[in-house]
This record gives sequence, C-alpha cells and structure tokens, in this order.
Amino acid sequence: MELTPRLALINWLTVQGLTGLPEIEMLRGFCERCRAEGIELSRGLVVIDTLHPMYEGRAFRWSDVPSNERDVIEYGSTAEGDPAKNWRRSVFYHLLEHGEDEMLIDLADVTSLDFSQIGELAEKGHRHFLAFVHRFGETGALGQMDCLYSYWTTRRPEGFAESELSALRDLVPVLGLTIKSAQQVDIVRTLGRVYLGRDASEQVLRGRISRGVTERINAVLWYSDLRGSTGISESIGPDEIIPFLNDYAQAVIDAIHDAGGDVLKLIGDGVLAMFTGEDMAAARRAALRAEHLFRKNIVVLNAKRAADGRPTTSAYIGLHVGEVFYGNIGSEDRLDFTVVGPTVNEVSRIASMSRSVDRELLASAEFYAGLDAAGRRYLVSTGRYALRGIGRAQDLYTLDPDIDTNEPVTGSYERYLAG
Repeated sequence: MELTPRLALINWLTVQGLTGLPEIEMLRGFCERCRAEGIELSRGLVVIDTLHPMYEGRAFRWSDVPSNERDVIEYGSTAEGDPAKNWRRSVFYHLLEHGEDEMLIDLADVTSLDFSQIGELAEKGHRHFLAFVHRFGETGALGQMDCLYSYWTTRRPEGFAESELSALRDLVPVLGLTIKSAQQVDIVRTLGRVYLGRDASEQVLRGRISRGVTERINAVLWYSDLRGSTGISESIGPDEIIPFLNDYAQAVIDAIHDAGGDVLKLIGDGVLAMFTGEDMAAARRAALRAEHLFRKNIVVLNAKRAADGRPTTSAYIGLHVGEVFYGNIGSEDRLDFTVVGPTVNEVSRIASMSRSVDRELLASAEFYAGLDAAGRRYLVSTGRYALRGIGRAQDLYTLDPDIDTNEPVTGSYERYLAG
C-alpha cells in the first residue's frame, strides 16, 4: 500500500473513531479498504479485554467469505478450565511470555506448531498468519485492558509481501486505538449502569454531575429487604453469604428492570427502586407488575436452592408514591445520584411494617388512591398504622389473598398487570 492510501485509511479510522462507529463496523471497513488497496486480507480478528462484571473481554471478527460465525464474541474468564488451556496455547500468550510484539507464521508448516486455531485456519485455505500484541503501558491500562491482540491472514499463495507487512505494522495500531477508545466509552456506560442504575447513569453521562443539582419528581418508590437474612447469614459459612445475597438481589433487580423500573441503591440486602412516567397510575401498575414478577422469580430460585440443600427466603416489599428530590447529593469529591425526601423514609418504614403485620407486600394509602379503579380491586386494607419516625398514621394495603388461592382471580390480576 502506497503512502497516500495509507494516510487516507488512517484519516478514515480517526474520523470514524471520533464519530463512534461500532467496533465491528470499524474492523469491516478497515479490512475492505485494505483489500481495495491490494492487501488481500482473508481474515481479521481483534481481541481486547475490558472491565465488566460478567465478561473478561470482547473479540471482533471479519472474514472474506460468508460464514455462520459470530462477528462479536464476549468471553468470560480465561483463568481456569478449558478457556485457560486454550489461552495458554494461543499465539498471543506465546508473544506475551516471550516479550515479543509480532509473529508471522507460514500456515503450510503448521504441523510443527502447537498453537490453538492455527490448524483450522490452514484447513480453510489461509496461507499466511500475522499476529500482533500492542501493549498499552501502565497509564493506558484500565483493569485487565492492558493489550490489544490481533491477527490477520491472507489466502495468497506467496503470503504477505514485505510492503504489506509494513503497511499493517503502521495501520493496525491506529485501528487498535479507535477500538480501545470505543471500549473505554462502553466501560464508562457499563460501570454507570452497574453502580448508579440505568436512568441515573444516563443522567450523569449527559452531564448532570454538579453537586446539588436535583429536580423534584413524582415517583413510585419500592423498598424491599429479605426475610430473616440476618439469621440465615449467621447459620451459613462465610463463603455462602455473598452467593446467597447475589441470588436474591438478582431475583429482585431482574423483576424491577423487566417491569420498567430503575434500581437506585442496594443497602445491604435492601433494594431501593423507583417507577416514573407521565402516567403515575401506569407507574403504580408497573410496580405491582415488578412485585408479581419477583414472586415468580422467587419460586424458581427457591426450588433450585432447596434442591441444592441451600437456605431459602423471600422478601418484604413496601410501595409508596410522592415527591422526591432526584439528583446529586454529597460532598465535593463523593457524590451519589439518588432520591431523598420524606417519601423515601416512609417507604422504608412501610417495608419494615410488613414484618409486624406478616404481609409480604404493603402499599401506602397514596399508592392505593392513585391506582385506577381496576387496580384498586386487587388491594385490601390491613388497617391503620403509626410508622416509626413518621408523624402521622396511615392506612396500609396488601394484595387480596384470593390472588394466590383463586385461579380466576389470579388470571384476572395477571391480565390487569399485562395491560
């Protein structure tokens, strides 16, 4: 590739990287432009570790012929088991272990090499294999994201020419920089969603990060905590406590998200969430839908845990509605994007009252009054109660017991929630 098209491709990568072109589209455009300029690439793979609670990294793959292979692969830990064995047999691992940055392999001579995937590439007609490791350096690393790995192949019988190798040595680092940049944006969004919640993360990423910047909103609030969690934690081994909490947090959070709510905070085994929207009656129904989904999740989870001989439980849930302040609260160097106000205190007290009246769900009078007529039919009063630390007593409501015992009522309630 001559200098002029080489500079044009660098310019294209830079512009597309700044505009946020997805990584797989970046790789596809790179390979197609290389081919248009005479570098007969037949396959390209770019691998980069990331910072994610579930995945160790991502791989992006392009081929010159259609295939049923996935273009984007998210992979888990390579620290143990078969993934670890495959990693240690890879060309990339060999390069890292020997402090090298590049390896060129003639695929006609793969029988003498014990690298994973090399034989498969030779069988598919690829002739030359070129691998790179581009290290980021200490200040450029983020978590496990400390290298960009890539390999490139050609089907040309004589393999890569020296001029093509020279061009790839110049161009691949620029491609790597754009993919690293895109992954860093993805890491920021992932960490925001995981640690702040979905809506709060979007608010922060849109620039709402100034201390004290809040807005008054009306919201349906959810507060839940596990039944008997202290006793269970004391009765099981230390290594079982975190899996126990994670299992039940997953059941709660999945239900809230599936119903359209946003989780604001995890407080020990407690969960604070909210449901919002222009139609507050619909937000109330979404909260009831989340409670119903959670109970279904619990049935499945408890059956699985019981079969494994592990302790099971459920949760108390309080629902309330009112005005809250939503935004940045805290010190200059430690902010929390959350909700505050009397409504937040009340919903936690309502959830606590569930223990005293032995009901797994309690909803406030404000929650009940704002439901549509169809929704109010499924709630019944449990009485009037004084809540600890709250200046006024109020009526509290729970689900009609017939929902659990009367099949026609159950079906009617589920149709209401789905509406």
